[in-house]
Amino acid sequence: MMIENRYCVIMAGGVGSRFWPISTSKFPKQFQDILGVGRTMIQQTYDRISKIVPVENIFVITSSEHVSVVQNQLPELKPENIVGEPVMKNTAACNIFMGMKIAEINPNAVITVLPSDHLILKEDVFLNTVELAFEEANTNHTLVTIGIQPTRPETGYGYIQFLEKKGQNVFKVKTFTEKPTLEVAKTLIESGDFLWNAGIFVWNVQDILKAFQDNLPEMYQQFTECEYNNESEKTCIETIYPKVQKISIDNGILEKTKNVAVIPADLGWSDLGTWTSVFENAEKNEHNNAENSKYVLSYASTGNIIHIKNKNKAVIIDGLNDYIVVDTDKALLICPRSHDQEIKDYVIDLKTTKKGDKFI
Repeated sequence: MMIENRYCVIMAGGVGSRFWPISTSKFPKQFQDILGVGRTMIQQTYDRISKIVPVENIFVITSSEHVSVVQNQLPELKPENIVGEPVMKNTAACNIFMGMKIAEINPNAVITVLPSDHLILKEDVFLNTVELAFEEANTNHTLVTIGIQPTRPETGYGYIQFLEKKGQNVFKVKTFTEKPTLEVAKTLIESGDFLWNAGIFVWNVQDILKAFQDNLPEMYQQFTECEYNNESEKTCIETIYPKVQKISIDNGILEKTKNVAVIPADLGWSDLGTWTSVFENAEKNEHNNAENSKYVLSYASTGNIIHIKNKNKAVIIDGLNDYIVVDTDKALLICPRSHDQEIKDYVIDLKTTKKGDKFI
């Protein structure tokens, strides 16, 4: 397929509450350099995909309040390629919105949809896999998802079950399973025909719009009421968005459609969804602690992630094992790594019981 028909939509709408207190509603995790590599998560996502998609064909969809943050972090993008959602409505709404916009610009577009905040260590494998997915979507008109070979019975991810081979490394999808219990996750992994759902998709713009028309007809109808890429778009979108269904692209489209394919890949992937996943992917010192400051002294302490915003602050840890310690200008978090899924609950409690909106 011609390179000018390749498009990319980077989804940057999440708030990353499990990454509090680094990730806040004003400055969510995708705009942070979580691993200390010198580029934020969204910048790394852009750096990768710009090697195979023309810069003028890369779009970011985020919440309206974060448009200026994206402009600051990705000055290479034209302002009209950074799109704000008036309210967050999960991933179906943002995908049909961007599908409508791009179809109007180029009816032959094939789009890859990427989360803005995932770690991918094997960039070459990623690029080769996306190029294969572009060809598959363009030639066979399938909706393509990229599946990750599972390494453990993870309960925080969705799973994709695949069937017979359709061609070079491309498989037909049988079922999608949302975040399973630990027992179910163990069973899925043992069966050998399940992959993690990385939330990376590739599809021809006409095929995805047809899938919306067939499976979410009301939402499709709502979005056809707008004209795109002109002055009236913003007002129309602000009118329809509060009314549209809040549903994921997985539940709304992919689970109901027959022509879904998956390409299994080993990308060195992590969704960096928790502080533990950051700990696992960060460099550790001789005590197996991941520290982002040189002024940390630890005694009889191992397996900790210590993240200090003020690099000139001395930090001393004694007798702490497998903990998260995060210190920012406004908040201090100390909790066991095994409780990292509960951080979002701490944030809710802080907001409700302590009226701590300013810390969130």
